[in-house]
Amino acid sequence: MDRSDKPRVVLGVSGGIAAYKACELLRRLTESGHDVRVVPTGSALRFVGEPTWAALSGNPVTTGVWEDVHEVPHVRIGQEADLVVVAPATADTLARAAHGLADDLLTNTLLTARCPVIFAPAMHTEMWEHPATAENVATLRRRGAVVIEPAVGRLTGKDTGKGRLPDPGEIFEVCRRVLARGAAPGRDLAGRHVVISAGGTREPLDPVRFLGNRSSGRQGYALARTAVARGARVTLVAANTALPDPAGADVVPVGTAVQLREAVLKAAEDADAVVMAAAVADFRPARYAQGKIKKREGQEPEPVVLVRNPDVLAELSAARPRPGQVVVGFAAETDDVLANGRAKLARKGCDLLVVNEVGEDKTFGAEENEAVVLGADGSETPVPHGPKEALADTVWDAVVHMLNAG
Repeated sequence: MDRSDKPRVVLGVSGGIAAYKACELLRRLTESGHDVRVVPTGSALRFVGEPTWAALSGNPVTTGVWEDVHEVPHVRIGQEADLVVVAPATADTLARAAHGLADDLLTNTLLTARCPVIFAPAMHTEMWEHPATAENVATLRRRGAVVIEPAVGRLTGKDTGKGRLPDPGEIFEVCRRVLARGAAPGRDLAGRHVVISAGGTREPLDPVRFLGNRSSGRQGYALARTAVARGARVTLVAANTALPDPAGADVVPVGTAVQLREAVLKAAEDADAVVMAAAVADFRPARYAQGKIKKREGQEPEPVVLVRNPDVLAELSAARPRPGQVVVGFAAETDDVLANGRAKLARKGCDLLVVNEVGEDKTFGAEENEAVVLGADGSETPVPHGPKEALADTVWDAVVHMLNAG
């Protein structure tokens, strides 16, 4: 691919200790066929030097507006970009961007860019939670920028909390999704709070055994990533997954169906939409053995008595803790897929039901999926076999339509 044919990405790097992680993001962008121009701040070069950025990107690196003036870089770089991503974005960079300051090449680029802009903040928790930062973030989001929620974890020194730069691989996924939508309405979930459940619940039999299912959580995580890319504030209730946290999502880990119910209902109190993609166990053992159930010679094990778990989807659909809330369910069927799906849609009372056929080699754990999105209004939207992100975007398209219609 000729360089002129490659998507042009500007990687802005602010002066924070997480600047070294941007090298991994840069590598992923270049290796996936993007032409990347790194625009660091002067402070960023105190953490990672100019030769590193130039060698990894294959492009010149400048920080000020007085270099190569004849090429007018302070205007041209932003004008020609297909995407601008700032990672890490410090509190200072967010403030300067929100107030339209233009005292270096990065802030000039942000003012001239007419393409999607993504900020991946990284700072101490106190700085992220400060009212000034919160207002700056709100301003940038209102103007159309995607500001990814920072991750929770180890910060500089001994501190831990919210403010850690998300995994570079997950930031790359947000960039990829924003670029993939192209001319589509990029931030149609801006200002919306969405709750997604993912994974499969596990119901303990004894300290070492449980009843579970094959769900990997990949479809729920795809829903979370696409929602972040479309501007939403995302709460992801994750049941027993082994996947990296999607950048920008607040992840709530759970184990059992009862724990999932509690987390989803709490998060749904101010949510515009709830998508129940998790495989929630219908039943749990009536009795939990405090010690490991032993195999005894000459004796058959006692039957495992099951009791019903709460029906979280039906409860959400009936309660609707927020007026106009859209509720989406998932149905995993092995036969009579559409007939069973329609019956479940009516029984659960949700607005949309995503129905797919499952089996040992179908859907669970796979990178791809195919399904039919059924609407309570009688609509049917088939989604052909393809990446789970394609199904996720179809679901959000339907949710956005319902939110705007309401």
